[in-house]
Amino acid sequence: MIVTMGDRVPIIGISRHRLETDGEGITTLVAFHSCPLRCRYCLNPQSINNLTDKVKWYKCEELYEKVKIDELYFLATNGGVTFGGGEPMLRHRFINEFRKLCGANWRIYVETSLNVPQECLCALLDVVDGWIVDVKDMNSTIYCNYTGNDNAQVVDNLQLLCDNSRQYNTLIRLPHIPGFNTYDDRLRSRERLERMGFERFDMFDYIKRNHDE
Repeated sequence: MIVTMGDRVPIIGISRHRLETDGEGITTLVAFHSCPLRCRYCLNPQSINNLTDKVKWYKCEELYEKVKIDELYFLATNGGVTFGGGEPMLRHRFINEFRKLCGANWRIYVETSLNVPQECLCALLDVVDGWIVDVKDMNSTIYCNYTGNDNAQVVDNLQLLCDNSRQYNTLIRLPHIPGFNTYDDRLRSRERLERMGFERFDMFDYIKRNHDE
């Protein structure tokens, strides 16, 4: 469920001075609450937990005022703001409003699962400069076992990116997920995505840790 408070949205964290980890140049990562997935090794469980007093609520203007302190860094390095979460595409209206405030000189990225209704993606095609898509795995069974959700919307949205020539602005993240997929599964996912037209990939391993670590 997507929760709002008037024209404010819940944000679980703002991380400044990230260098080429969430897009080009220096970026500020803004992480929204709420996600449609329930990944077994979720990196941000606070995004799906019940709202607490640790979650801060922002109007679009308030967020802009908070992050524009780093505008000189953004402009000097071709950086900007990366919206993550949670699932940032669920806040597409907020991101559209933010673009109007920051103008065209900041770059806007989203870190997304793309497991959202297609209208969310359509609303941001002309707003977002770069897409960082956490595909998990293209195999529908593996994806469902890991996330608790179907990946049909993900595949459709990936195709929509290609149909609009956004594959060249997209980084695909393909993890090896212990207990859920293999290196061969990941290779098959990459080959399928390459046939669609994607060229940029981040191949990495999830590291399982005990809860008490």
